[in-house]
Amino acid sequence: MSSEFGPRDKFFNRELSWLAFNRRVMEEAQNPAHPLLERLRFLSISGSNLDEFFMVRVAGLKGQQLQGIEDLSADGRTPGQQLAEIEAEVNRLVDEQQALWHRMRAELADAGIIVLHHPDHAEPLRAALRRFFIDEIFPILTPQVLDPAHPFPFLANRGLGLIFDLVRQSTREKVRELVMVPPSLPRFVRVPGDAQQWVPIETLIELFGDVLFPGFIVRAQGTFRIIRDSDIEIEEEAEDLVRTFRTAIRRRRRGRVILLELDADMPGELADILGDEVMGHEAIVAKIDGFVGIAALSALVDSDRPDLKFQPYSPRFPERIREHGGDCFAAIRSKDIVVHHPYESFDVVLSFLRQAAADPDVVAIKQTLYRAGNQSPVIRALIEAAEAGKSVTAVVELKARFDEEQNLLWANQLERAGVQVVYGFIEWKTHAKISMVVRREGGGYRTYCHFGTGNYHPVTARIYTDLSFFTADPRAARDAAQLFNYITGYVEPEALELVTMSPLGMRDHLFRLIDAEIAAARAGGASGLWAKMNSLVDPRIIDKLYEASQAGVPIDLIVRGICCLRPGVPGLSETIRVKSIVGRFLEHSRIWAFANGAELPHQGARMFISSADWMQRNFDRRVEYMIPIMNPTVHDQILDQVMVANLLDNEQSWHLQSDGRYVRAEDDGKPFNLHHYFMTNPSLSGRGTTLRQRKDVPQLDIGGQR
Repeated sequence: MSSEFGPRDKFFNRELSWLAFNRRVMEEAQNPAHPLLERLRFLSISGSNLDEFFMVRVAGLKGQQLQGIEDLSADGRTPGQQLAEIEAEVNRLVDEQQALWHRMRAELADAGIIVLHHPDHAEPLRAALRRFFIDEIFPILTPQVLDPAHPFPFLANRGLGLIFDLVRQSTREKVRELVMVPPSLPRFVRVPGDAQQWVPIETLIELFGDVLFPGFIVRAQGTFRIIRDSDIEIEEEAEDLVRTFRTAIRRRRRGRVILLELDADMPGELADILGDEVMGHEAIVAKIDGFVGIAALSALVDSDRPDLKFQPYSPRFPERIREHGGDCFAAIRSKDIVVHHPYESFDVVLSFLRQAAADPDVVAIKQTLYRAGNQSPVIRALIEAAEAGKSVTAVVELKARFDEEQNLLWANQLERAGVQVVYGFIEWKTHAKISMVVRREGGGYRTYCHFGTGNYHPVTARIYTDLSFFTADPRAARDAAQLFNYITGYVEPEALELVTMSPLGMRDHLFRLIDAEIAAARAGGASGLWAKMNSLVDPRIIDKLYEASQAGVPIDLIVRGICCLRPGVPGLSETIRVKSIVGRFLEHSRIWAFANGAELPHQGARMFISSADWMQRNFDRRVEYMIPIMNPTVHDQILDQVMVANLLDNEQSWHLQSDGRYVRAEDDGKPFNLHHYFMTNPSLSGRGTTLRQRKDVPQLDIGGQR
């Protein structure tokens, strides 16, 4: 029946769906439930998200357009059509960001944090700023004249600058100057003697133009900012992946200008000059009526005002591991365990690796590394293990976007310590998050595995909701070993027992699981599907979900970001509901549950965790895993607690409508905040014997929600 619907009837555009997600992020800046500086953080995040969107997604479409590629998106749009709609929506978003900033600036002032855009009305203040400018900023700035002898310089990605039209007082000669703001300078300068007053750096430069240009009159000026194409493409025939990436990273810095942001009141002549010199005729031009580079507002969020931020939260350490004297291996050996980040500490993952590094009975460690951060205790643990004489293998993914340089650095350090570093596949990314530790026990060997839905990154683990699953199941161990061998030696697995991996059959496995629910529904039995992920884009999976809906399968999807599926369309997707949760923490875990003969949730449901979203890239161009959860306690925690809480949330949730709009959930007199719930209620899996002694784990009831 879905064949009766055209592409635009069936699919939302991927890029416009992402912009809708960023709008939800921006809307949190208006959420009165958040403290003021946290609201400002959401506004700045919406700015940095938009920067990355232009650097990668818009850059890709622009490249297709310039090459004359007319391939249609799944929803039937050409690159040019997508770019036109993106530009229109971006202009609306940018205008709303600026309006929000205008209102929030007033709120900040009421709270005692003053941002002075034009501090020229108070002479004592002006004098203090002038002295600061001369002493601290002037020596770092380098004005450059623009004339035939001084061609327009190269401007770095996200570069902020000012352009001036000047008149020499002695000769009335017209001169044009460019001043780029070095990245070493802060975007906001604290007013000397007042910790709560700030001035944007560009305001200071404009204010004290006479210091920069003595003997000149400033006739016109304006602030601008550029965004460049920052995607990296690697040829499949690359002979040396490391050398190729180093070259590509250098090349990325000179990518095509994709976005040119200009002061709305910049004179047309100056705007035209910038457009000509930075190839702005090929770029999207955004005229900013307010603050250029909204992402930089993050600097104000760092103000020392705890009263305007979320109350600090200290994650719990799993009690089960404490019951075993801190011995991770003993705790895992006794029973599978799942750790729910950020409510439970990422330190348990670090403890697992540190114990492995120090344990004389551990003989081997294998570890995937996608994003590890720039101060990584994971890397240190692997180095310590190698230096202790253990066999350590690290799969370092060089194609982790914007972390390529950091990962090259980690790879060098690991290799110097004696770690066997493997870079994986040229054409695929290794996105699976798996660690395995082989330990000598009782005359043989036992393997302990960690499967994560998120990265081995201790910083993001404090703000991303993810699951860490630990098991000593020999079947999982054998599967993990085969997966590593596939990455390191291109040895394709023959018979995986628990794990399913992409690109070798994950989509087909999901098809079989959905087909089983379709068959149950058509036979008049109970059926259902719950799935949580970051993005839903793959057209084949979406078509299969439509098929399930037409068979009567009730489907609840929790999709934080991009969703190309159109829910609630009569004859197509009537039984599908989609929600997005945006709040204090970033929802990141991937969890999929299939009814398997009874109404969800129940103990017999087939449930999986995964590193993959439902996108073409995850199924076809990445190494990913999905693993079933069979331990009853772990199953209960993930299905009856994590998934049910996500479905019950009505304070941070948005419901996707069939026309593409997202509408805030209503609490109906029973408010439920997912993040607050897990911050105040203990988990199941990590509680150990205290579960039998305490009754403080509520039973969540999904009844009546559908």
